[in-house]
Amino acid sequence: MQAVIVEDEEFAAKRLGQMVNELAPEISIVAELSSVESGSNWFAQNEKPDLIFLDIQLNDGYGFDILDELNEHPPVIFTTAYNEFAIRGFKYNGLDYLLKPIVKEDLKKALEKFKKNITRNGNGTTENLEHLKQLFHKEYKHRFMVKVGNMFKSFNVEDIAYFKSHEGLIHLYTHTGKSYPIEYTIDQLENILNPIHFFRINRKFMVSVKAVTEIHSYFNSRLLLKILPKEEEQVIVSRERTTNFKRWLDM
Repeated sequence: MQAVIVEDEEFAAKRLGQMVNELAPEISIVAELSSVESGSNWFAQNEKPDLIFLDIQLNDGYGFDILDELNEHPPVIFTTAYNEFAIRGFKYNGLDYLLKPIVKEDLKKALEKFKKNITRNGNGTTENLEHLKQLFHKEYKHRFMVKVGNMFKSFNVEDIAYFKSHEGLIHLYTHTGKSYPIEYTIDQLENILNPIHFFRINRKFMVSVKAVTEIHSYFNSRLLLKILPKEEEQVIVSRERTTNFKRWLDM
């Protein structure tokens, strides 16, 4: 059996390929594609594989754009960092929806679905609906408790403008300009905060949509943000995150 991985993050593609090889060595990864353009070109020139692992958000568009160009497509396992895309993926008869970072156990279950070739209601609708329910019932963090002197104070996520890494610590900044250190990493915050409301723009900053007041073009294909409360250092969206940042604001 042959499979194709469409993923714009090289490390994520390699890791996914390694896990597939470990969990299902009978599946051969015949191509790793990193964009809508390369995906469309590959499918136009090659026979369709038995399975597609498809990242939903790519640097030059959406994985759906590739499927739209195909008259018929093989089973698709969607990979995404944002569960709000799952309902659209369902319209493409997605076999499964894996939230990043992909957990090996979840991938194993998705591959088992593929191997069993589920056909209930024609295309596995019942199973997919159950998985959709799980995605949309994911609980994101609602509050943060921080220590203020000898006291503890709780902040709702709606009160938070952004998070910033400073001297090895992550600080929470409220819309009123107050800042407090918290015991989380930026990577952890990406997993526990609702991606509709917060976006990691670089290795140091994670901002809320309410905090962004102005967006300016910046050299080397980056973006310069003005946020409130005002930040002393420049707040720059990294080049590799610029495209997805624009899509995030346009949701």
